[in-house]
Amino acid sequence: MIREIIRMKANGLSNSHISKSLGKSRTTIIKYLEAIEASGICKRELLELNEEALLELFDAPGEMASASREQVHKDLHSFFPYVEKELKRVGVTRQILWGEYKAKYPEGVMYSRFCEHYSQWSHKSEGYMPTTYKAGDKLFIDYAGKKLHIIDRGTGELKPVEVFVATLGASQYTYVEASYSQQIPDFIGSVQNCLHYLGGVPACIIPDNLKSAVTKANKYEPHVNEQFANFASHYDTSIMPTRALKPKDKSLVEGSVNITYTRIYAALRNREFYCITDLNLAIKELLVVYNQTPFQKKHHSRTALFLEVEKDALKPLPSDRYELRDYKIATVQKNCHVYYSSDKNYYSVPCAYIGKKVKMVLTQSAVEIYHNQTRITLHPRSRKTYHYETIKEHMPVNHTYNADWSPSYFTTWAHKIGPATKMCIERILDKKQHPEQSYKSCMGVLSLAAKIGAERLNNACKRALDYDAVSYSSIKNILDKGLDKEEQPDLFKVSVSNHDNIRGSQYYS
Repeated sequence: MIREIIRMKANGLSNSHISKSLGKSRTTIIKYLEAIEASGICKRELLELNEEALLELFDAPGEMASASREQVHKDLHSFFPYVEKELKRVGVTRQILWGEYKAKYPEGVMYSRFCEHYSQWSHKSEGYMPTTYKAGDKLFIDYAGKKLHIIDRGTGELKPVEVFVATLGASQYTYVEASYSQQIPDFIGSVQNCLHYLGGVPACIIPDNLKSAVTKANKYEPHVNEQFANFASHYDTSIMPTRALKPKDKSLVEGSVNITYTRIYAALRNREFYCITDLNLAIKELLVVYNQTPFQKKHHSRTALFLEVEKDALKPLPSDRYELRDYKIATVQKNCHVYYSSDKNYYSVPCAYIGKKVKMVLTQSAVEIYHNQTRITLHPRSRKTYHYETIKEHMPVNHTYNADWSPSYFTTWAHKIGPATKMCIERILDKKQHPEQSYKSCMGVLSLAAKIGAERLNNACKRALDYDAVSYSSIKNILDKGLDKEEQPDLFKVSVSNHDNIRGSQYYS
């Protein structure tokens, strides 16, 4: 560039023309021209100098006036480890750190040279662009390709278990956990345990394209698993899956997996575990040592860097842990309820949605029901088989009369009619597998009192109990035939006549 400035100026070109031609600012061109004039060497002689001599003469004019080149470079390179660590902090830029550098070393290099030297210093190998991760920004997660094992106490069989590995970007602080599978409950449980182990939430979680995290991989718009997306929403973070077949997108955790093999797998190779809890306790002990071991060629460890730089940058954990959800599409029945087959029970829905498809979202404690992405009702989750969770307002006006039906409702009503009626109703309620199946029968029996009177109904129920024929149809048949008015024979008083075929007690003596 210096050579071209000298050549163009010798040809009589203006400063603006030189600036446009070289793609440099006009101020930079003027600065070098002033330095050329101040050197007192004619332009032709300058053009005959070799590259090193020319660079030595005009390397960042004014920077080297009061300090030797060797000392400036020594100070600069001693400052770069601090730069590398501080760049991981949120909001910290090279411009800010250069300002700190100049405050400490006033005779130091200018910003452009600072950036150039730092880029050269931080390159690990030719053709590789190092990535700087901000503190609290990214958590990389993956499963190890090789598995650990636990022993079945009954059979002695070796059962393989998955090994989950997670690594923070800035500090490379690592978490390792064994789990039974990579299925959604185990996967989300491992990620959740990891966040609580870290004591905070990163801005972004970067998983591989396993099915529990990504239902459909795509370079630009991958489809995140709905359960995992809800988990991320609960913890106020985001999911950014890696590109398929691009291991460099999560190179940090790939490296952590390899180190896990040597630091954890190797240490456990001669130990036997009979449950996954004991295995994870052993992993946690080795994990503490792994994180506290200093980096190669550095004086700090993952734990030290995490506590100093990254821990405070993580977002706080929510007050409660995430509950796994179950999803089901159901049709609202004509009785204004939807059926959940796993628990074998029913949940009410407003009558306006009869016949429509709704989405049930179930946690361990609650049931949410949605229609067109809008929540239309919320119920506590019931564990009773064939139980109806009903909100009275959901029922149509002409059906609300039965909203208060219950076994106690019918037995209280029957008690007012008579003891035999009450016993009849209790028998009818006990007869069916589910009490609500017998509510209509009870209603039919008790409503007969309004037509024939409480006394006749109680007598009819007494006769039905004696014959063990307790049902609405039996009681109505007794009343229709007037059998309740007849004197009931004593079934236990039977007279036996004497004749020759009666052997008598003497025969058996």
